[in-house]
Amino acid sequence: MEEKNFDLKSFIGFILIGAILLYMMYQNQPSPNDTSLNDQTNQEEVVNKISKKDPKQSSFNLNDAFKKRDVLNSFDQKNYVQSNTVLENEVLAIEISNLGGMLSKVRLKNFVDYDSVPVSLIKNGNSLFNLNFSTTDGKNINTSDLYFEPTLKVNGEKQVVSMKFMVSEDQFIEYLYSLGKDDYMIDFSIRSKGLKEVLNNRYDPVFNWDMKVFRLDQSISFENRYTRLSYQYDEDKTDKLSQSGNDNDIIESVSWISYRQHFFSSILVPKSTLKSAEIKSFDLVDDETIDTVFTKKYTTKFPIEFDRGELSQKMSFYFGPTYAEILKKYEKNLVASIPFGWGIFGWINKSIFSPLYSWLSGFLSYGIAIIVMTILVKILLSFVQYKQFLSQAKMKILKPELDAIGEKFKSNKMKAQQERMALQNKAGASPLSGCLPGLLQIPVFYSLFMFFPVAFELRQKPFLWVKDLSSYDTVLDLPFNIPFYGDHVSLFPILASIAIFFYMRMTTGQNMNMQPQQEGMPDMAKMMKYMIYFSPLLMLFFFNNYASGLSLYYFVSNLISIGIMLVIKNFIIDEDKVLAKIQVNKSKPKKQSRFQRKMAEIMEQAEKQKAMQQKRKK
Repeated sequence: MEEKNFDLKSFIGFILIGAILLYMMYQNQPSPNDTSLNDQTNQEEVVNKISKKDPKQSSFNLNDAFKKRDVLNSFDQKNYVQSNTVLENEVLAIEISNLGGMLSKVRLKNFVDYDSVPVSLIKNGNSLFNLNFSTTDGKNINTSDLYFEPTLKVNGEKQVVSMKFMVSEDQFIEYLYSLGKDDYMIDFSIRSKGLKEVLNNRYDPVFNWDMKVFRLDQSISFENRYTRLSYQYDEDKTDKLSQSGNDNDIIESVSWISYRQHFFSSILVPKSTLKSAEIKSFDLVDDETIDTVFTKKYTTKFPIEFDRGELSQKMSFYFGPTYAEILKKYEKNLVASIPFGWGIFGWINKSIFSPLYSWLSGFLSYGIAIIVMTILVKILLSFVQYKQFLSQAKMKILKPELDAIGEKFKSNKMKAQQERMALQNKAGASPLSGCLPGLLQIPVFYSLFMFFPVAFELRQKPFLWVKDLSSYDTVLDLPFNIPFYGDHVSLFPILASIAIFFYMRMTTGQNMNMQPQQEGMPDMAKMMKYMIYFSPLLMLFFFNNYASGLSLYYFVSNLISIGIMLVIKNFIIDEDKVLAKIQVNKSKPKKQSRFQRKMAEIMEQAEKQKAMQQKRKK
């Protein structure tokens, strides 16, 4: 028998084969830190199921076979159960879902809605965070479909939650949430690690934020007027989407985007200015009797740029009251998200009325603070009323002479008007002297009209029979709905309408009798007569569903105006002295202003043209 010799090469070959088998078995065993990778057979089944959802989509295509296996393993989520991680401070209670790593609940601890239910800006799936990106082999990934692994830790006074979608120990996508003490702002960042070869850097990942905003106020129609998507761009410019209907826009150089729902806001604040964003707003209220849960839906999409091949984006979310005293604590002028009004009106509200009312309401009840602020405003503008009433008194004294001029030049209306203007100029009783001071009140009145409906201080504050100064007051519920009025009766709009009626009777009614009919011009006396009745009626209908604090302001304001006028008429202005002054002015040579000279020239030319036309007719 031939003796077999020891084959060293075969021995080494068997050892190498065994080593390779052991290495492969080691690589295929589940990671001790990943409880989702316990069953290789089930792993392959999950991968196959995912592939079957879309035959066009394939698994990640990596050059390295072991990396490919790790990435595929990341989709094996059979052992994951949806759960929430809680962040909480003095003002916010937050829950973050491991599915999608997104905010699943944001509750404001110190506020309730009109029905005494705690205010939650996010709950029951009304908000969706999603990062959409593609891989090098064309696969589209939505993070809202993936399970993340949460880790909660405390860093000083901040609570930090890390939500990681694990590919491997050194390959992951991470959402990082950070919440400080007594803070409405949540720091939020997105990053990836070890996925350079996986992420397709030819297309920027897109971050999506969709949100349906809840109805939180008593009046849906009133709340919806002030529920709006607004934004800041080019560092200091603000704009907004349409208040009604659906609207969309593509904006550039974005500093923040606010999902406002009247008295509360959810504001996205990127760390660095966004190059562009696509925003949309949808009105969800077609019928107030049916659509009672949500008011609007907002969507925002913006690209995330790569940082050396990895995901990297830092931003913050503000979830809290739309209250100037709180918003002004934060950077990037978030207080501009409050609709105080444009131009000078917004400046008046932000610089004067908002600080003034905050100061008054600090030591007075909120209703009394409105009354006191109204008194201060009326005292400040009392000189305007004085000028107006003085002008009316002068016109009243001159009325007999004006009527005589009209009778004298009955056949020549142009000449009559010219003579009236000359008389008024000499007497110092130009109608414009009463109109121009009145124009000074417009910025104040409009500013207050914008201020009270957005004054957070009024929210759920009672006064007399009113339960909530930021909403309408109800003294009678109607069993039916009146178009443009509602299904209830509010008392303050009625009181304000009555006060407006008597005030207009005292002012407009007096002016009616002093306004001569001018040729070619509308009958001003008739128009003023209609306004006396139309304005209170408009007030009654328009403000029935408005904030009762605004109706209270108009009621008190007109009462004070009536009182001021009575004081001016009976104790300040002496008509005999006014008449004496007019006679003195009439005797003095009066130099015409440039405007008056121009008007006189125009009227003279018009008179000459009229005369020439009459000659041609003859």
